[in-house]
Amino acid sequence: MNIQVLPEHKLSSVAPLKQCNVEKKEVELILVKDQNGVQYTSSSIIPTPGHHAGPPGSEDDRETWGKKIDFLLSVIGFAVDLANVWRFPYLCYKNGGGAFLIPYVLFLFIAGMPLFYMELALGQYNREGAATVWKMCPVFKGVGYTVIIIALYVGFYYNVIIAWSLYYLFSSMTSELPWLKCGNSWNSPNCTDPKSINGSIIGNGTSYAKYKITPAAEYYERGVLHLHESRGIHDLGLPRWELTLCLVVVVFILYFSLWKGVKSSGKVVYITATMPYVVLFVLLIRGITLPGAKDGIRAYLHVDFKRLNNLEVWIDAATQIFYSLGAGFGVLIAFASYNKFDNNCYRDALLTSTVNCVTSFFSGFAIFSVLGYMAYKHKVKIEDVATEGAGLVFIIYPEAISTLPGSTFWAIVFFIMLLTLGIDSAMGGMEAVITGLTDDFKILKRNRKLFTFVTAFGTFLVALLCITNGGIYVLTLLDKYAAGTSILFGVLIEAIGVSWFYGVDRFSEDIERMMGFKPGLYWRLCWKFVSPAFLLFVVIASTLTSSGLKYDDYVFPNWANIVGWSVAMSSMLFVPVYAIYKFMTVPGTFKERIAYCVTPEHEHHLVAEGNVRQFKLRHWLAI
Repeated sequence: MNIQVLPEHKLSSVAPLKQCNVEKKEVELILVKDQNGVQYTSSSIIPTPGHHAGPPGSEDDRETWGKKIDFLLSVIGFAVDLANVWRFPYLCYKNGGGAFLIPYVLFLFIAGMPLFYMELALGQYNREGAATVWKMCPVFKGVGYTVIIIALYVGFYYNVIIAWSLYYLFSSMTSELPWLKCGNSWNSPNCTDPKSINGSIIGNGTSYAKYKITPAAEYYERGVLHLHESRGIHDLGLPRWELTLCLVVVVFILYFSLWKGVKSSGKVVYITATMPYVVLFVLLIRGITLPGAKDGIRAYLHVDFKRLNNLEVWIDAATQIFYSLGAGFGVLIAFASYNKFDNNCYRDALLTSTVNCVTSFFSGFAIFSVLGYMAYKHKVKIEDVATEGAGLVFIIYPEAISTLPGSTFWAIVFFIMLLTLGIDSAMGGMEAVITGLTDDFKILKRNRKLFTFVTAFGTFLVALLCITNGGIYVLTLLDKYAAGTSILFGVLIEAIGVSWFYGVDRFSEDIERMMGFKPGLYWRLCWKFVSPAFLLFVVIASTLTSSGLKYDDYVFPNWANIVGWSVAMSSMLFVPVYAIYKFMTVPGTFKERIAYCVTPEHEHHLVAEGNVRQFKLRHWLAI
């Protein structure tokens, strides 16, 4: 873009602007932009403090975060969730310890951070939620609906996991933890005291973590879930009333955190985003003083470079970095849309994504020091007690805690951590849905509190399915299909829409307008080539490696997989369906329709002039 200052005589004609402008904005420079060969004069007005100079047609009266720290904590609170504790340490251990950090950090830099930065910049510049942000390329608006629907689906089952944590938290408030011994009403006749379980009994190849007759495992599966009363996903039964009460509490917390928008949620994260760090630190200090902790940490960090020859390790690293940062749920767009226009979201993206990954790594020490202690106590290998997911935080870890002096205190502290880890991630997901839809439908914006209530209550009703006797089967199904391939597909389309159809060069100019500097060549190359390629790799890998649904030894019937795929497709179909709808409803010839579909809404007058950026080769080659 060649910029030249207008000659003197042209400037004089625009000079009166200064006097007639009531708000005393100063005229900075009047530039001639040579854009696609059409010269036009644009006066750039220096905004007075507090004034927002956003893209054409964006709103001035949008609320903003109370303080900058509210935004940062919200993003960190959303990105740091249960997976940082229950998935990353196990993946790291399983995939060659320290060697796993190589693909993990590589993917963080070439795909995780660029996507994170892209979403923050998108939301902040356009000041819109995930759907309406696509004014810049209307044909892609469907992908906004896709990610909003996915965020809603995840809320259906994610709140249930928080409800379990709450249930465990209440159960911990006794002098003797309920999962310490056999002989309770929920225990089976086979229940075995953990003290008598050692390496010799297990022997025949089952790991201790899969050993389902310890008091802790029975408490989780029989006492909390009542899984033994269900024969499978076809036999759910009624919701458990104890869990229903916990779920009601969770939904209430969510509602009152979000009902006033970022003014209320920005204060809740002061507790929910910082608490896990305090607790992790306390648990780590306790963990490393236990016998056997050294072996656990050694196993966690043991470097095995040979594992890097295995494709599975790279797929694990890619999916983990992707899900862990939480790009693509529309949450980062929603959060950033409440920022001040000139906020430095580049620094925010680097800071928050780094904090998230360091947290994952750090939590591994707290987890594996305790796993080392468990292995030492039962005289088994670390690999026999190492596990991931709910089994780690609801069976193995609680069992380890129950054997410590002052176990009640440690249990309460641990479950408070799980609760706070989950609650702000759930808040983020629900905020994405609310912001995304209220920005799109003004009637919802006018009744935000009511709409927040309807959303929260709706999630509650569907979540009831997940707290029935066979609820864990519904939860497993949703966990695999609601946000599996579909979220990867959504972000892939989003990345293509921004960097190819809207144009990396234009996107970079938008960022420059906000922050005064253009993103470096590295970021532009990542957005245009590396990130889409990475996402394509993960989509293909996840499709090829996906197997039928299983929960422990229970294999789901065929129809359950079909239901799962229907759930996945229901969000993805918004992309093609909306694109066709958009194409059908815009006026003009075939070529003009395509032009209207890919031109930002505020530039639609250029289509009539036949000046469409996307029809020129220069647009596609620009970086």
